[in-house]
Amino acid sequence: MERIIGVMGGSGVYEIDGLQDASWQEVNTPWGPPSDSLLTGSLDGVRMVFLPRHGRGHVHTPSTVPYRANIDALKQMGVTDLVSVSAVGSFREEMAPGDFVVVDQFIDRTFARVKSFFETGCVAHVSVAHPVCERLSGLAYEAARSTGVTVHKGGTYLAMEGPQFSSVAESKLYRSWGCDVIGMTNMPEAKLAREAEICYASIAMVTDYDSWHPDHGAVDITQILSTLKANTAHAKSLVAALPALLSAAYAPCEHGCDRALEYAVMTAPDKRDTALVEKLSTVAGRVLKG
Repeated sequence: MERIIGVMGGSGVYEIDGLQDASWQEVNTPWGPPSDSLLTGSLDGVRMVFLPRHGRGHVHTPSTVPYRANIDALKQMGVTDLVSVSAVGSFREEMAPGDFVVVDQFIDRTFARVKSFFETGCVAHVSVAHPVCERLSGLAYEAARSTGVTVHKGGTYLAMEGPQFSSVAESKLYRSWGCDVIGMTNMPEAKLAREAEICYASIAMVTDYDSWHPDHGAVDITQILSTLKANTAHAKSLVAALPALLSAAYAPCEHGCDRALEYAVMTAPDKRDTALVEKLSTVAGRVLKG
């Protein structure tokens, strides 16, 4: 089995530089079309697949991103290791605009999104106690450090619905909960990656201090765009550093991400909805076949 690195690009990250044999490919999924075509190619002998989460030109809102289609499409392309890159606000003085945070926990406050591939007719429960892959997150941290950017290892990401930014009261509340950064897109993405048995890591690029900070006040979109431009350059360098850290040879995940569905499916085989099982063939075919 070959290792294939997937990159989910967030705001400001719409392509990968330097890919060899690069081409955009359309992928159809049972969950509808993904956010965009997928850019495929290789870096340093390792195959890579890139998907712009919001689509080129930023056409999808955080709520309308087709999360299930995106993960299914990446799985169809053989992605084994998925690195998510996204813009966030910070609740911590020391996590300043321009810094990167390797997220290791989430609090999901979204409410307008389908959060599972599994539905009535085929029920499954996976664990997201540790929602990112420790191995892949560690390698993403090393890749981020190699770019020269200030990077923080570990942090809790508050996923809000959006598209509006937080009120001051909300920002202070989330900060009091112990959250470190806030964003709009890593949920249900991380949950779906776990259901699809894909190792997942999240790199959060800090653009602002949300609205809690007494010296910064409300989120300033012009400030965000300025910081985002600098972050994008570092993000592309981070992606370019990944192949040297992740060899082309695949080995089973020591944390079990690639076996998350092993005992997760609850519905008896004779009670499963055949149409839904067919839709699940890419993400869950390993455990549903036979």
